[in-house]
Amino acid sequence: MKIALGSDHAGFFLKEYLRDRLKSEGFDVVDLGTHYPDPADYPIYAQKVARTVLAGEADFGVLICKTGLGMSIAANRFKGIRAGLCLTPEYAEMARRHNNANIICFGAGYIDKNEAYDILMKFLNTPFDGDKPAGARHKRRVELIDKTD
Repeated sequence: MKIALGSDHAGFFLKEYLRDRLKSEGFDVVDLGTHYPDPADYPIYAQKVARTVLAGEADFGVLICKTGLGMSIAANRFKGIRAGLCLTPEYAEMARRHNNANIICFGAGYIDKNEAYDILMKFLNTPFDGDKPAGARHKRRVELIDKTD
């Protein structure tokens, strides 16, 4: 599984931690920046990760800023991206099961690194229910989202 990571300065240290931890667990990781804790504009990194996921160059994306809100807003501007700010493992599970989210967002100012990793693992290991016979309603709803101009 290939994961694209991006953050601004506020999410830099959490991104570094998640990158290293994912690599140590055998994930293929592409770090799209920022590569320094100096001030950086979050939309640049949200765009990089969203484009990478849309191009099929990564299976999932991870975006981190101070609150996670800016990243999720910026990423969701791209048709076909379903980015969710996940605060708990349950949020991550539902983002995948019901919304087929392909990018998870974190607020580095509001979560510790171990919680973020646990939430990320729940996200990566949860399948979309729309691929199951009983999940037709979820598949239909995601298709409606993706049709939005």
